[in-house]
Amino acid sequence: MTRCFPFVAFASLIFPTLAAIGQQAAPAEPARMRSLFNGQDLTGWDGDPRLWCVKDGALHGETTPDKAAQGNTFIIWKDGTVKDFELRLSFRCSAANNSGIQYRSKHITAGNVRNQWVVRGYQHEIRNENTLPSVAGFIYDEGGKRGRMCLVGEKAVWGAEGKKTATDTLVTEQEFRQLFRIDDWNDVVIIAQGNRIQHFLNNRLIVDFTDEEPQLALREGILALQLHAGQPMWVDFKDIRVKEIR
Repeated sequence: MTRCFPFVAFASLIFPTLAAIGQQAAPAEPARMRSLFNGQDLTGWDGDPRLWCVKDGALHGETTPDKAAQGNTFIIWKDGTVKDFELRLSFRCSAANNSGIQYRSKHITAGNVRNQWVVRGYQHEIRNENTLPSVAGFIYDEGGKRGRMCLVGEKAVWGAEGKKTATDTLVTEQEFRQLFRIDDWNDVVIIAQGNRIQHFLNNRLIVDFTDEEPQLALREGILALQLHAGQPMWVDFKDIRVKEIR
């Protein structure tokens, strides 16, 4: 007699879990996350109306030769700030240029700004590439002096003395190429708690960063989404939701 095994048990023998092979999965989504985008209009958001709209249920940003960005520009969530939080969303973008997700950031309106929607602070890089290090997910100091603060695949600490130290490798280039979905939707989880920040891509931890720089570490600020200056590009975001961590 042929004996049948439950599919889940059988599958677990063939496909090891992320934990079993030294990888860390994103935590289960918490209950009652707050939706920040209604999928119908730009209620709650403020950006250049020439460049941002809702298209096919997604928050869509696009620059063209006739509608260029005057410097990096952002659409800003206007209904609050974030401190310790979990942010989840999905994105897709064109191969040209890049975008970003700003958090714990500042809206800059004074001084030499090139448009009304300049934002500076922590950025989760958005790209449509799969070759390290220029890929989606690294932490960039938008408008600041620290540049690429933590690359994809790094567990790192930015020390009080102003120097980054990488302590572990979370994902290799080959693994990232298999993980990232070129020309398709990719899922992001950003968890910031205290001075520690984690980025997850498609359910895998790709950045684990601790910021111990006393003058530059950011603990609270706005959320925003970027259109980069330069060659024409487009980017879509959907299912944007957040929950405060207490």
